[in-house]
Amino acid sequence: MRTLRIKNLIRDIPFYSFNKLNIKKWIYTNFKLNTLPPVHIVDRYMATLEKLGVVNDGLGLDYFIPESEKVKEGDIPFSHLHGYVAIAIGAAHYTKKLPVEKLKELVEKIEHPVILLGGKEDFSNGEQIGETDPIKIYNACGKFSLNESADIVRNAKLVVSHDTGMMHIAAAFKKNILSVWGNTVPSFGMTPYKTNYEVFQVNKLWCRPCSKTGFNKCPLGHFKCMNQQSTDAIAGNAEKYLEKEIKN
Repeated sequence: MRTLRIKNLIRDIPFYSFNKLNIKKWIYTNFKLNTLPPVHIVDRYMATLEKLGVVNDGLGLDYFIPESEKVKEGDIPFSHLHGYVAIAIGAAHYTKKLPVEKLKELVEKIEHPVILLGGKEDFSNGEQIGETDPIKIYNACGKFSLNESADIVRNAKLVVSHDTGMMHIAAAFKKNILSVWGNTVPSFGMTPYKTNYEVFQVNKLWCRPCSKTGFNKCPLGHFKCMNQQSTDAIAGNAEKYLEKEIKN
């Protein structure tokens, strides 16, 4: 509605607007009928700009970190300087995040140094997760700026993330990504762009997707979309990617 008002104010000026496909998303979340086009949201954005002469270079996303905001060697533990797995534990909505107990299971099964990323609101959860192995796991939640966190992602051997902005930052650095999905679904067109990734989701769960964004709690109370995630599968794939990294 806000965009429509702006359009009405600038009638004599050419304009192009992006179709969010909100009606199709509403149909999907309410009736579980997927009528969305199988096109990544980045490609849909680029198609909107074609009439302006903007062409997709096919190289993927970009993220630029100012030199002054790059993480210094002494900012992370010595035990992690030779390689680590970055796990972004946060998300804008609760139903997009693995519960703390599931994250504890996951980090216990990953035989590699781990750095937990998130905002200040994730620090407490990070501390709980880190208790499982304070030497292997470094809780960086709330300790770094967005650009510094992005730099930690840039230097990671592997990134594990929910459906969040940090996942897309990882894609910009062409990282291998283990992408964990809860109430949202990859069909929305927001998977990692132009990089290697694996999707982890609970398939054939009738209530997914329940929202195009997320909720503060599971509307049905069971939260099966995250509680039934296989940490064995995620950790197993992590080890597979790490073995390839070592061989290379």
